[in-house]
Amino acid sequence: MKRTIIFSLLALVCTAMQAQQNKNVKVLAKSFVFMAPCPEAVIDKKTKKKTVEWPSTENNSWHDNMGIISNVPVEKNIDSIFPDNIPSGLPSSYSYHRVMWQLTEEDDQTVLHCYFRMPADVVNNLWLASEECVILDKQTGTIYQSRGTEPDCYKRVFSVKGKEGDVLDFKIFFPPLAPDTKDIAIYGVPNWYLRGMDVSLQYHLDVAHYDTIPKFHHPHLVSPAKDYNKDNFQSWAVYDDPHLIKPVAENTLALWLTPEATYMAVATEMNWMREYFGRGTGDVLMDSNGHQYKLKEMQEYPTGPMFWMEGCSGDYFAIVHVFEPLPLYLDKITYIVPEGEPFAMWGASWEGKVQPDLDIKTLRANQHLFQYHPRVVKK
Repeated sequence: MKRTIIFSLLALVCTAMQAQQNKNVKVLAKSFVFMAPCPEAVIDKKTKKKTVEWPSTENNSWHDNMGIISNVPVEKNIDSIFPDNIPSGLPSSYSYHRVMWQLTEEDDQTVLHCYFRMPADVVNNLWLASEECVILDKQTGTIYQSRGTEPDCYKRVFSVKGKEGDVLDFKIFFPPLAPDTKDIAIYGVPNWYLRGMDVSLQYHLDVAHYDTIPKFHHPHLVSPAKDYNKDNFQSWAVYDDPHLIKPVAENTLALWLTPEATYMAVATEMNWMREYFGRGTGDVLMDSNGHQYKLKEMQEYPTGPMFWMEGCSGDYFAIVHVFEPLPLYLDKITYIVPEGEPFAMWGASWEGKVQPDLDIKTLRANQHLFQYHPRVVKK
């Protein structure tokens, strides 16, 4: 019996607002690629053609079989739609297929593109959609019912004939969604695992909603690391003159969202005139779907190695992390700092921490807290 493993069970959803060659097409949401088991093909001894019997679903047992269709559009740019989302490490003894879909707004209607890579010359027993296929607006409760498919296989079982390896573009059509629709669920497309799948989308994700890249005071590198060894503090880099800020509450963060990167400033307190820090090894931001946005670099400071900061007790300064870009539609984010490796130092500690459900709107509003504030010392 074929092993029924699904890699990345949840089709994590990300949104995009990218222009297509057709200016009337807007991408509202698309799945992350995940892998599902594919039935074994049977090879005809005479024709050498491969045929796959697709697993039946609970929806098609009482519907007519319309026979073979061969006029399904082929999507030739599938790798540009889903770049860098091919899972690795799949068992070689099993066959898998990539499950992919995207939701678009096209010519005053909503279109769900269900992509299907042909595993053989003929695939039998396929099912796309019926009137049970709907989009639910989770804010208003409005149900948008599907009203047809391309090719016309609505409410019918069918077989498809094509070239092995081609990616077919099955389309399901719905009425246009209301302009302020944000959170939806998609039902009734079982072969694409859309059985009440929650999806977040956002219209009008305009570049004007992005922040400009923040500018911070450049710290001074007093001495670079020399033959760095985490257990030898004399080998660590030394900095002074950081980007000072006014005192703020512990764990204060601020975000700047740009198309290329997410900048996160962390308020950091000096307890001594010379203090060691280590930042960035494995830090990630994670959304509610479990998708992780990885750290690209630490601005001005080393990513991972320990370093010294020289200043005054009571200083507050900003350490800036640069992560992969966050989608503009996200409301909450979790900040994860893994535990660091032990190192030889007085009171050595690099504890891991998780800050869940951080409100992105609030973090963006915190930007003003990180304005440069020169040190004032009275003696």
